[in-house]
Amino acid sequence: MTDNDIKRDLELMYELGCIRFIQRTWRQFLNANYQNLAEHIFRTVWIAIILGKREGGDIGKIIKMALVHDVEESRTGDVNYLTRQFVNRMSDESIEEVLKGTSLEEFKELWKEFKDKSSIEAKIVKDADLLDVDLEIQEQSYMGDNVKNKFHPQRPAIYDKLYTKSAKEFWKAIQDSNPHSWHLNASNRFNVGDWKK
Repeated sequence: MTDNDIKRDLELMYELGCIRFIQRTWRQFLNANYQNLAEHIFRTVWIAIILGKREGGDIGKIIKMALVHDVEESRTGDVNYLTRQFVNRMSDESIEEVLKGTSLEEFKELWKEFKDKSSIEAKIVKDADLLDVDLEIQEQSYMGDNVKNKFHPQRPAIYDKLYTKSAKEFWKAIQDSNPHSWHLNASNRFNVGDWKK
């Protein structure tokens, strides 16, 4: 490995670190406390792993694809359903530039496969990408944000865009789920600890 290779890999590491400062543009609408790009990518990876376990596919490939699926936004920024109609983000050029000269150039092909939805892994990752938004909308509604009922009445149309049976099952389950059930049903002071009656 040459000094230049190391330099480009370090630059990539720093650039990936800056993804946490990129706000998803849904914040434009009433400044809701939506996750940043790094948080979105993180949960999308985990959702994709779960879907991949249920649907089959190469889990290693799914993880890599989920990690890279929105990395081009480091250069292009995020767009929402409104801004998407008016901008040309040059995503192909962005991913090329982000990964050029790094040890991870092979991720460009995974990114292109994801964008083309040309494999079961790509479809699983896209489903995970979409489900993450619905999880966040459900979380926002539990924090008192009326976004689910007033601002996103078109979200049910997403169901028809999901590729996998598992994603469709999860989408339905999310709609009536309680984002607090993970800790309310976990071992805690009330159900197994010193406050148990």
